Amino acid sequence: MLNTIWSFFIIISIAYGIFSGRVENINDAIFSTTENSVKIIVTLFCTMCLWSGIMNIASNISLMDKLCKVIEPIVNYLFPEYKKSKTIKKQISMNIIANLLGMGNAATPLGLEAIKNMQKESKDKSKLSTSMMLFILINTASIQLIPTTILAVRRSANSSSPSDIIIPVWISTICAVMCGIFCMKVLIKRGR
Repeated sequence: MLNTIWSFFIIISIAYGIFSGRVENINDAIFSTTENSVKIIVTLFCTMCLWSGIMNIASNISLMDKLCKVIEPIVNYLFPEYKKSKTIKKQISMNIIANLLGMGNAATPLGLEAIKNMQKESKDKSKLSTSMMLFILINTASIQLIPTTILAVRRSANSSSPSDIIIPVWISTICAVMCGIFCMKVLIKRGR
């Protein structure tokens, strides 16, 4: 559906440019957007490499284990059925920490592994458990202390102060996670 909509907009834009005599503007737009796209991709790729490297270093110097211990009480509260499963708790914790640090690309494989292990321990393999749904919710809304992707995009778009959005990002992601957890807990209690 989205491909159809975008194709429609592109065809209309090109037709309008031709009929209004602005073919050179079409060429300029094509080349400038291509250049900007490559610039954004390179910036995001470099940012992802940097933070993935930092995550790898943190794992090797046991910093991740210390950070996982710090958020362990929160993980135990939110996911009480996995208190005894150190593997799942560590994967959940590492996913949350990666999201906190704005490393969504590093958090995704950790989240997938956590869901896979949660599914193995699930009694009903045909549907998601409430803990799995809660984890997906937390992962999707994820609190971002360092929103690296947005900062990289703003930087590549030549923003005069790309970090101005940090406090609004903190407020919006914290509100999103808290509201999501609250609604999920209310729905879980009503469903029982």
